[in-house]
Amino acid sequence: MKYTTQFTTIPADSLSETVAACKQRQWRYVQTLAVNGEEGIDLIYSFMDMATGLLENYKVEKLAKGIHMPSITGDFLEAFVWENEIHDLFGINFDGIAIDFHGAFYALATPEPMTVISPAQKAAREKAAKVAAAKAAKEAKAKEGQGAAADDMEAKLAGMDPEKAAKVRAAMEAKAAKAEKEEK
Repeated sequence: MKYTTQFTTIPADSLSETVAACKQRQWRYVQTLAVNGEEGIDLIYSFMDMATGLLENYKVEKLAKGIHMPSITGDFLEAFVWENEIHDLFGINFDGIAIDFHGAFYALATPEPMTVISPAQKAAREKAAKVAAAKAAKEAKAKEGQGAAADDMEAKLAGMDPEKAAKVRAAMEAKAAKAEKEEK
């Protein structure tokens, strides 16, 4: 059997419906994975269709620490392990866990340790944000400069022979189209 993997991003409020559909199709629950991303915590729910070999991953993105999510243990009891772990390590609250350890699944020295970042990580994130902001500002300035250059060119073309001006405009449009195509 050939196995395939697919990822689908879903909104948090459609999770219960999506999980119920997987159960109705008799798919096997595989895992729930939590990832501490730049914009929040991402949860990835994985299910397998044993008949076709499809591993379907449903991703709920950008969740804040402390948010309340519905438990999927009503449909897949075995998810209690991942939900308790994610609660303890990432601070996501799951409402209605069938077997709830109430934050005592792990004995931790630091609450939600997977959401704690080191000073070096914080500095790297701040540096990346500054670099991205500088790049965006540079691109905006370049576009502004292009607009001024285009205005200057139009002023020059206005004083030209209309046929020559039309040829120059056509050449400029073709050059811009080519540059845009190369960017993509």
